[in-house]
Amino acid sequence: MKFLFLFWVLIAPLRSWAGEKDFTVSSIPDDVFARMQGKSYKKGCTVPRSELRLLRCLIKDRQGVTHHGEMIVNKRIAWKVIVILKKLYEAGYPIERMELIDKYNADDETSMRHNNSSAFNFRFISHTHKVSKHGLGLAVDINTLYNPYHKRLKNGTEVVEPATGRPYLDRSRNFPYKITKGDLCYRLFKAAGFRWGGDWKTMKDYQHFEY
Repeated sequence: MKFLFLFWVLIAPLRSWAGEKDFTVSSIPDDVFARMQGKSYKKGCTVPRSELRLLRCLIKDRQGVTHHGEMIVNKRIAWKVIVILKKLYEAGYPIERMELIDKYNADDETSMRHNNSSAFNFRFISHTHKVSKHGLGLAVDINTLYNPYHKRLKNGTEVVEPATGRPYLDRSRNFPYKITKGDLCYRLFKAAGFRWGGDWKTMKDYQHFEY
């Protein structure tokens, strides 16, 4: 049964809509790569352009209005993610905004405050020389304002990103764009082999799915 579900979610759709114009996977076009320079594709980026893919899709906000979305991911997960995005769109699962983070000068806080869903943004893990999952294009953040990152440091300092997402740390409340364990977004990403930051023990990253 699980195999049949995985086939339905990840394989069967490719034959029927791989060429559909509203849900596409492509190499990074020159104009898009130019927009990335010095922003998500920073000087010294160790990820080759050839390893990245541009996804273009449709999304629906909570009013049911359709918008165009763009996201850059690693080629290893490109088809997995585009299939997930199409399933979410068909089900009317609300995603408010999906713009390349370069529009926000690759500033995560600004992007998250706009509830922007995004993926690739080259950076190292703090205080290391290891490239982060987002830096590799192997992590996707969905509806970021309403699904914030939360961690309490050893010195007692509380970190909430975005800072404006603090009201949404109370996951017992009902509010738009909330990702919950077991909802469609969660199930599709988990079935495709992603981990959800909302399952983590020492911190929570409710927006975050990593491969």
